[in-house]
Amino acid sequence: MKKIFLYFLTISLFTFCKKQEADTIVINSNTYTVNNSFDNAEAFAIKDGKFIAVGSKDDIQKNYTSSNVIDAKNQTIVPGLIDAHCHFFGLGMQQQKVNLRGTKSYDEVLQKLLDFQKEKGATFITGRGWDQNDWKVKEFPTKEKLDQLFPTIPVAVIRVDGHALLVNEAALKYSGLSSTNFPKSVTGGEFHQKNGKLTGVLIDAAMDYIKTPDSSKKEVIQGLLDAQKISFSYGLTTVDDAGLDRNVIELIDSLQQEGKLKMRIYAMVSGDKQEQIDYYINKGKLKTDRLNVRSFKVYGDGALGSRGAAMRKSYSDRENHFGALIYSPERYQEIAKQIAASDFQMNTHAIGDSANTWLLKTYKDVLKDTKNRRWRIEHAQIITEDDFDKFDNIIPSVQPTHATSDMYWAEDRVGNERIKGAYAYKRLLNTYGKIALGTDFPVEQVNPFLTFYAATIRKDINNYPENGFQMENALTREETLKGMTIWAAYSNFEENEKGSIEVGKFADFVILNQDIMQVKGSKIPKTKAISTYLNGEKVF
Repeated sequence: MKKIFLYFLTISLFTFCKKQEADTIVINSNTYTVNNSFDNAEAFAIKDGKFIAVGSKDDIQKNYTSSNVIDAKNQTIVPGLIDAHCHFFGLGMQQQKVNLRGTKSYDEVLQKLLDFQKEKGATFITGRGWDQNDWKVKEFPTKEKLDQLFPTIPVAVIRVDGHALLVNEAALKYSGLSSTNFPKSVTGGEFHQKNGKLTGVLIDAAMDYIKTPDSSKKEVIQGLLDAQKISFSYGLTTVDDAGLDRNVIELIDSLQQEGKLKMRIYAMVSGDKQEQIDYYINKGKLKTDRLNVRSFKVYGDGALGSRGAAMRKSYSDRENHFGALIYSPERYQEIAKQIAASDFQMNTHAIGDSANTWLLKTYKDVLKDTKNRRWRIEHAQIITEDDFDKFDNIIPSVQPTHATSDMYWAEDRVGNERIKGAYAYKRLLNTYGKIALGTDFPVEQVNPFLTFYAATIRKDINNYPENGFQMENALTREETLKGMTIWAAYSNFEENEKGSIEVGKFADFVILNQDIMQVKGSKIPKTKAISTYLNGEKVF
């Protein structure tokens, strides 16, 4: 009997002392776990794509062994970054078109179009990125020069915010229109005119009248892969794509199932087509480890830069102009009621104070006392004093670089009183208790470290303004990192599987070149992702 007891004691001690095999161990790190206590860790272990232990170097090495040990050499590690509002598919497709970001004049735009056509031999030129607010002459362009340079080749290029389109006569003709033959009015949009003729600029819903050739499946796949490569290079491991059609979602799913597309995608179904709303509500939520389809993206109004944002009072720099809702108030009620009766989330673009007022009211009316629906207002850009408290159960999903991109001219648009309720991220956070942060790329740059800088320092990279833009609404660094990780995951109903470095969650993390939580504020934009890991696999 004594021998049997000693045998089992020996086996028990052997089992107790035996180290557990891990696929990967990371040691000597400055890891911000972003757990509930916002703890730091020196090391962690990964098995089967998930974190299985997080703690000190001694504890991890005492209890785990692996043939793949990464010495982080005291570099900073954060959870895989989540962009809570972007256009991942749009970024990819932009890589296949002319890029007009950063152009400083209309003449520079025209030259880029000429260079693109010469290089690609395009028979229809499309692209994105121009912004007249960056030009010396801050007025919308007109199409006369486009018509001269491209008399037979259609040109249709989108403003940086996606809410205005510049076209030439050939593009109008391709779409069955002309400078003198076009709808005289359009709900939720505008045809810019001069002396009764189109200038070439179309706003919001008017853009839908322009037809462009469909991209080939090969181009779409390449676009998705290009967007993934860019996103991984900035430490992004999850992207919330704000407005996807069914065919793109199904292609994404198939590419992910084949292992060709690894990026995790929270897909907001475009709610501009009733048949898509009906299809997904009838189908129900779709959830895999890499794809989550459980929300609809709806447009409330246009953009501030193109004066399409719906305002309660006239624009300060354009008398008797108020912008417009994209749909009628009744239509928003219909959409919201249908979504409220399902398990889906509603995420609505709202820039102007009128749009925010109406959408908040609509949300409150249809949700009533239901809990944990996590409906979101995307942008929540200009809020009236009476509307801030209505975010008590509505998630604000904002993009901090919008504040530092718009700050040069935003007050001209809305005046010195309304600007006080604009880009008010701290107030929104204090009301809801969480805030989801994104970039809205390719409207803004993909770089999430510029998001971090804009949220905390509220300056441009040239240190303007000296004291920061409306610093009373700056976020702390801890709040900002949460907004880019665990709070963004929460806004996607995914906080139990990602957003922090904790046992049981996906092993998504980023190694940085500097400590973004401690480095001098002016150096934040110089932060880079050295390596990006998804499921414990190095993807950049």
